[in-house]
Amino acid sequence: MTGYVYMTASQKGGTIYIGVTNDLARRMPEHKTGQGSSFTSRYGVQRLVWYEEYFDISDAIQHETSLKRWPRQWKVELIEKTNPEWFELFRGIGW
Repeated sequence: MTGYVYMTASQKGGTIYIGVTNDLARRMPEHKTGQGSSFTSRYGVQRLVWYEEYFDISDAIQHETSLKRWPRQWKVELIEKTNPEWFELFRGIGW
């Protein structure tokens, strides 16, 4: 089963949330409507700023676990490698 590791942020340079899902198109609207994690609701961490797809969900889970141990600066650098302005990457209906 395919898996995704993703990072959402409140704004450029703001609070970062790291998550994993098997369906990014389903998960992002959940975050944006407050049905995602309580952390994303509490801190407004709803902007998808980075994601990576894996062929196997277990690989995605392993990478998520690793990323959560990284220092903040490494996470920022990973985001800014592909999305220096921290633009919203999710292009779902109405977002």
